[in-house]
Amino acid sequence: VQLVESGGELVQPGGSLRLSCTASGFTFGAYAMSWARQAPGRALEWIASINGGGGTTSYADSVKGRFTISRDNARDTVYLQLNNLKSEDTAIYYCGKKRTMGWQPGPALFQHDYSNQGTQVTVS
Repeated sequence: VQLVESGGELVQPGGSLRLSCTASGFTFGAYAMSWARQAPGRALEWIASINGGGGTTSYADSVKGRFTISRDNARDTVYLQLNNLKSEDTAIYYCGKKRTMGWQPGPALFQHDYSNQGTQVTVS
């Protein structure tokens, strides 16, 4: 399994970004995917999940209404649209794959395996 994130950069408060995560090594559309982030000095925080078909999503309260998770199963890619960015959104963003098939809403840190690369988002 390989997950490669991209799209992070320096952006001003109020700005937008779209992060991408391209997957390989497994049947992408069969698994829920998620995004998590880690700010300096803080623990990894789950922020969003999407089911295998892309029709069901779940968000952390901290990003609900500002971030949107989506996926393109033809491209084996999951996206995270970040709008109205705030300084507290500064973090390394990681994508994750659910360890088992099926859907579970809500915090998903312990049900997903996350990449060890991530992409840096800095809001300043």
